[in-house]
Amino acid sequence: MTLQRDVDVLIVGAGLSGINMAYRIQEACPELTYAIVERRDRIGGTWDLFRYPGVRSDSDFFTLAFPFRPWRGKDAIVDGDQILEYLEDTAREAGIDRHIAFGRRVDSADWSSVDARWSVEASGPDGPETWSARFVVTCTGYYDYDSPYDPGFAGVEDFDGTLVHPQFWPEGLDHSGKRVVVIGSGATAVTIVPAMAETAEHVTMLQRTPSYLLAQPKGDPIADVVRKIAPPTVAHHVVRTKNMLLQWALFQACQRAPKAMRSLLLKGVAHGTGSAEIAEQHFNPPYDPWDQRLCVTPQGDIFAAIKAGRASVTTARIDRFVPEGVRLEDGTVLPADIVVTATGLSIKILGGAKVSVDGEPRDPAESFAYHGTMLTGLPNLAFCVGYINLSWTMRSDLTSRLVARVLRRLVDSGASSVVPEFTGSGPTTPLMDMQSGYLQRGAHLMPRATDAYPWSFRQNFLVDSWSTNRADLDDGLVWTAPDRAEARA
Repeated sequence: MTLQRDVDVLIVGAGLSGINMAYRIQEACPELTYAIVERRDRIGGTWDLFRYPGVRSDSDFFTLAFPFRPWRGKDAIVDGDQILEYLEDTAREAGIDRHIAFGRRVDSADWSSVDARWSVEASGPDGPETWSARFVVTCTGYYDYDSPYDPGFAGVEDFDGTLVHPQFWPEGLDHSGKRVVVIGSGATAVTIVPAMAETAEHVTMLQRTPSYLLAQPKGDPIADVVRKIAPPTVAHHVVRTKNMLLQWALFQACQRAPKAMRSLLLKGVAHGTGSAEIAEQHFNPPYDPWDQRLCVTPQGDIFAAIKAGRASVTTARIDRFVPEGVRLEDGTVLPADIVVTATGLSIKILGGAKVSVDGEPRDPAESFAYHGTMLTGLPNLAFCVGYINLSWTMRSDLTSRLVARVLRRLVDSGASSVVPEFTGSGPTTPLMDMQSGYLQRGAHLMPRATDAYPWSFRQNFLVDSWSTNRADLDDGLVWTAPDRAEARA
């Protein structure tokens, strides 16, 4: 591919969000040139990074898939390799793959008010590169690919076994017949435990604080019926809408009737594991449902592994690692040949790129987020993050369509730049305001939000979509015409 390093739009990241963004931009603004720079050597982002056993979607794929390309697979909960294949097929069919430059990490970006363009510095396979773009969109998610959260366990160097983090899973790791301890209780741990338990001697999930778990069928019988009577695109939208409403209703029920939902979730665990004692002791968090992300277990696979004795759960605090395994604060030692530290993520905004305006550094944490898409003080720049309580793509597509609208207006109006200007008031919160550990640890890095649009990010698809899709592009955005830019220069 011949690289064009001077483009109208530069997209950073070729995962779910990047492919989504490219599709919406070329759909709404076919006359614009664009490129995608991707630090890895393959499309997929998160789904190419994670290689741990059992890696899969934590949301049904009818809502995680793009609304413009129907999911035709059999299952609703989909394995990681199927997601990668879907993304690659989507990029190829839409011609997006021809615009991707792999092996490029964006290090910094500087906006020139005189030129009304971004100068983006990247590390490429042959050394430093400079990309020039009228508009930049970062589709890098919100966590650090290089440095996951490290709790700093004492004695790690004393452990005689194999220590693994899910973010850096070693190729060819054989856990057959081994004793495995998985530290953590989030979606990653809940996925790894039943997958490793299939061949391991035993797998122990060691958690400090429990999570809520919900068993969900891997397939979707209603989808099977709808697909038989409706064309693929219609069927996909019907099932996607149905599943979105169910997810939204579950979240609202947890928020409005937490005691009743706690009881229902615990009954589900007791039924799956065959033990009300296990449910009460190990799956009964001290917080309300959906104060942190609720984990899905397809077909109740982790419950089945526990019931069969192939896996177990220990809720306790770690004292230190010892040669034979992990010692708890009460002195108990959990023997292990392999320890998996599924201890969480670290937040990284804009992929860690340093941004500046006319050479002056800008901190995203000091900005306000316009519809969760653009940042005050940063002209012609957008970012894309997904939902925490719903499928990622449901939010990223809202963002992609809003960016496409902004670009369309830039083209049609002849404006040279657009930048959010904060018009809100009242108390502010981090952009993603939930009690999950990684979000609390990274709250100081996030842009700010309020409880009123266009500065709100509510984790509520129905409300967000109504507001975002109908956003007044003169409310909170300042547009600069070329003559004004020249006069200022």
